[in-house]
Amino acid sequence: MISTLEKEITFRFLKARKKDGFLNVISIFSFIGISLGVAVLIIVMSVMNGFRTELINKIVGFNSHATIKPYDKPLDYKNLNSALTSISKDLILSNSSEAIVIREQNSKGVLLRGYLEEDFSKLDLINNKNFLGDKKNFKNNSISIGKELSFNLDLDIGDSITLMSSSGVETIIGNLPKQKKFIITSIFESGLADFDNNVIFLNLNTLEKFSNLSSDDRNLEIYLINPKNIDVQKKMIQKLYPNDLVFTWADMNRSLFSALKVERNVMFIILSLIIIVAAFNIISGLTILVKNKTRDIAILKSIGVLNKSIVKIFFLVGVTIGTTATFFGIIIGVTFSFYVENLRAFLSSAFDLTLFPEEIYFLSTMPSEININSIFLISICSIFITIFVSIFPAIKAAKLDPVKSLKYE
Repeated sequence: MISTLEKEITFRFLKARKKDGFLNVISIFSFIGISLGVAVLIIVMSVMNGFRTELINKIVGFNSHATIKPYDKPLDYKNLNSALTSISKDLILSNSSEAIVIREQNSKGVLLRGYLEEDFSKLDLINNKNFLGDKKNFKNNSISIGKELSFNLDLDIGDSITLMSSSGVETIIGNLPKQKKFIITSIFESGLADFDNNVIFLNLNTLEKFSNLSSDDRNLEIYLINPKNIDVQKKMIQKLYPNDLVFTWADMNRSLFSALKVERNVMFIILSLIIIVAAFNIISGLTILVKNKTRDIAILKSIGVLNKSIVKIFFLVGVTIGTTATFFGIIIGVTFSFYVENLRAFLSSAFDLTLFPEEIYFLSTMPSEININSIFLISICSIFITIFVSIFPAIKAAKLDPVKSLKYE
């Protein structure tokens, strides 16, 4: 427990005095350094969390949340397990293959993804504001292409393109690849250039005929009510379909999100050094404080104040500076995280700078997501560091010999 005397002396030592000018400067810099370190950590973590969430939303908006792919036996689509339907909002049949787009002198390899006409209009990607064309027009010779692909091949709605299938047709001169003309009836935009440039949607029955696929090979795409808690739900789906391949959006992008996780952890460690460097100023400040208060410490000991009380007093001085700076940094960090997009827009307009180019990040605004767990972890780390660096000067203060200290007074 901390006594009233210890609190009073701690408060007196924290009060700024004119004769402690250099000590005050060190204390102020310690306070500012820790506050800025905590604030920068919170802002960076919030932006990285926001970027990850936006990326997940875009990927989830383009891909199914989970897909069941049959191995030897076709899936029983008509008798779906009730547990599967209870966690999903849509169950859609699909199939896929590869082909080559031929447009005048240009050609490009693409992934073909087929859906039934009634299922195509259910996709989130088709129902966003960036979709162009008629989502209900998905007949046998109709296709939907990405915005990036339309730019690269100079295509628009109503244009025709030729697709060359990887499957062949037997003729008298040998096996020749299939070719067929399609009409572009819509253009989609996912916000991710790789998807928009490499994927084409077409009618499921047309795809299977064009690529010589069987309807027994159709996949079941599952669109979950809660797609973020994907690992737990994947295990449940795998139990329902143990003899089939189950993969999710997280599996398809595991390397990307692993890289983001590593980057976030590295940034946390690097930026934590700001707090550590600032916290070591507390050691300097407390050491100077101990030197300046040698006479006061000697007097306290001579009137019977115990060594452990001296330790507590100087320990509380350091911890109070660090804790107050941490909470002040939290306020600054959370405030900036809330208004980081407004700040970006202001700096961009005021100085004519492009701080967050959309063509690189595929985001029109700077995302920010404040995570309570991240703030708690940053606060604990900051307070722990200040506690650690306050121990040594406090112990040193308690070891002062009052006789030697008062000898020349």
